[in-house]
Amino acid sequence: MRNTRTLRTPGGLSLRADVRALVVVVALLLAACAASVVLIGTGDFPISFGDVLKTLAGNGTAGQDFIVNELRLPRVLVGLLVGASLGLGGALFQSISRNPLGSPDVLGLSQGATSGALVVIVLLSGTAAQVTVGALAGGLVTGLAIYLLAWKQGVHGYRLVLVGIGVSAVVTAVNGYLLTKADLVDATRAVVWMTGSLDGRDWSQVWPLLALCAVLVPLVLVNARGLRMMEMGDDVSYALGVRVERVRLLLMVAAVLLTAAATAAAGPVSFVALTAPQLARRLTRAPGPNLLPSLCMGATLLVTADWASQRAFGADQLPVGVVTGVLGGVYLLWLLVTERRAGRI
Repeated sequence: MRNTRTLRTPGGLSLRADVRALVVVVALLLAACAASVVLIGTGDFPISFGDVLKTLAGNGTAGQDFIVNELRLPRVLVGLLVGASLGLGGALFQSISRNPLGSPDVLGLSQGATSGALVVIVLLSGTAAQVTVGALAGGLVTGLAIYLLAWKQGVHGYRLVLVGIGVSAVVTAVNGYLLTKADLVDATRAVVWMTGSLDGRDWSQVWPLLALCAVLVPLVLVNARGLRMMEMGDDVSYALGVRVERVRLLLMVAAVLLTAAATAAAGPVSFVALTAPQLARRLTRAPGPNLLPSLCMGATLLVTADWASQRAFGADQLPVGVVTGVLGGVYLLWLLVTERRAGRI
């Protein structure tokens, strides 16, 4: 039996809380904050852990203030927000599809957002703001296509994953075609963006992503109960009063927007959306979507991977997407072997 507590407010509202899940969330938040401070202090001009905290509190020197608040803090905040968005989006899709492979990477949503951005970069030579809009539009169009193609008296499990894999293959081919049509400058710019990187991120990427998360995260958490009921099957959910298709469509749109916004801010950073929910589930040992733990795990994974991309390879600094791709690829192989041994694939 799980260790749960019921919290009651003076207004009569009660909330059941899983103690282990709360401990995991707090631990991941502390780890993400510690990794962020270390990352802010990392670079050609190193700053100690204590000096970073003093500067963030407004007590640093003028030079430290410029380096921390203008150069490094925006990059770290983008990393945290992108990781959190991918972790939450991955948890939503894996719960909706009831499949550990049901992540935006596998379903083709990241590739769809990439297509929208490539159209703006290659065909329109657009600005950074226009690339963001293009990525959001590409993600939404791809998500809508997957939903419509997977619809058959509802959207269910493996059908969603299989349709997503097919759409991913098509969109990846389109992306390759767009690159062949680009001139050298635009192609170079597009390839760098497609790798997935946090280099050069500033406050102009922080605020739109923060605003979107401020709207979507509470919306998702409000519907968490319905999502948990849906994991027991549509018939049971209907019997318990859940508007299944309404909740499913709402949460899919939220997941698509989170993924597309993350892709627009940092490029298609691979495998965070796949691994974060599964790692969070193994830490909490709790059934259900584990939305908050997945969000915190995604943020922690991405800032840690960004630190590794800067420090773990000597003088060579890698884009963060390369590090997450290598680690995520190994994890995907392990997951496929595990699922095969369990007889689920």
